[in-house]
Amino acid sequence: MRSKSLSLQSIIKYNMEAEADVVIVGAGISGLATSLGLHRLGIRSLVLESSDSLRTTGFALTTWTNAWKALDALGLADSLRQQHVTLDGNVTSSRITGLQTFEMSFKAKGKHGDHEIRCMKRNLLLEGLANELPSGTIRFSSKVVSVDESGYFKLVHLADGTILKAKVLVGCDGVNSVVAKWLGFKQPAFTGRSAIRGCATFKSSHGVDPKLNLYFGNGIRSGAIPCDDTNVYWFITWIPSSQEKELEENPAQLKQYMLSKLGKIPDKVKAVVENTELDAFISSPLRYRHPWELLWGNISKGNACVAGDALHPMTPDIGQGGCCALEDSVVLARCLGEALLKNSGGERKDKVGEEGKEEYERIEMGLNKYANERRWRSFDLISTSRVVGFLQESNGKFMNFLRDKFLSPILAGLLLKKSDFDCGKLSIS
Repeated sequence: MRSKSLSLQSIIKYNMEAEADVVIVGAGISGLATSLGLHRLGIRSLVLESSDSLRTTGFALTTWTNAWKALDALGLADSLRQQHVTLDGNVTSSRITGLQTFEMSFKAKGKHGDHEIRCMKRNLLLEGLANELPSGTIRFSSKVVSVDESGYFKLVHLADGTILKAKVLVGCDGVNSVVAKWLGFKQPAFTGRSAIRGCATFKSSHGVDPKLNLYFGNGIRSGAIPCDDTNVYWFITWIPSSQEKELEENPAQLKQYMLSKLGKIPDKVKAVVENTELDAFISSPLRYRHPWELLWGNISKGNACVAGDALHPMTPDIGQGGCCALEDSVVLARCLGEALLKNSGGERKDKVGEEGKEEYERIEMGLNKYANERRWRSFDLISTSRVVGFLQESNGKFMNFLRDKFLSPILAGLLLKKSDFDCGKLSIS
């Protein structure tokens, strides 16, 4: 029996080394969503994930209107809606005085219809995406170490020595992307800021209002957002001192230190941090790609491209990182579908003789179309997020006064404005 099993594994490995239509590096939001978009169009892909299971780092993410448009296009939105509460609005308060400085309702209509905002648990999103994919689509414990070329194929080298030949290579491998490096992008820059993200689970109702509850002042930005009746996602961003950076190695001390830095916030919000288990929050430095790199950088090159954090790592200040990744996935699947399928009916072209070159050129054109669609959108979101973060986290009496009295409505309005975007359907013309 064992020999038969090994023989089957060898056959499978040989086939993957021989050729794969689409190889996606990274089983995060953009990788799984791109694979699902292709699957909806009848195109099989292979997703390579370096970890041995789905990674849920970050715990939750705010899903704005544009993200729900993308999830609707992928056919996954309705099931996720049922598991998360709708957020009614945005409430901004001062950490210094404890007073509310601004409130805005989300029950407004944008250019693309009613706004829809929720805070989604990351594991439910990733599991929802993965469960819709055919068995065997995701290959875990598959770390990509380098990329090479051979004719019309990309050669994807794995840490275990396997080499995969891909007609299309999509890098969804995050801020340390191997594919982005191959395309010529620099490593994302450090902002000097850090973020602590966590999720508290209560046995009964947590009592936190279903709103985007934000608190600013003295160089610290924090927030608490309910996912459902018993789970609340929270975050703190600030510029840490060298002493504070050392605390990251000790979760218990870091938690107590953060509790002392929360300022004048409601007791029920402070209780959220207090009730968070030590393994339910993480600290990490904030990184971003200089937006001008996207203007002249290679988002795509030949039959390879990047999406998600591999393309547009950004600070979390407008909550658009994961949302933008979902947009990428729909646009990319649509552009690849147009290149790989003869027509919307799903017939594949024959690939003999000159057809290999023609197919490569169609793929290249499709990825160029994707890159052109995503370039300015990514530039806009990275730039806006960086500016908003600077204004929200700026310190000093003048900046506190300016933000609380004049800037809060403008900054809050940007959250809705940047989410009022529709990436379109998956259908192919």
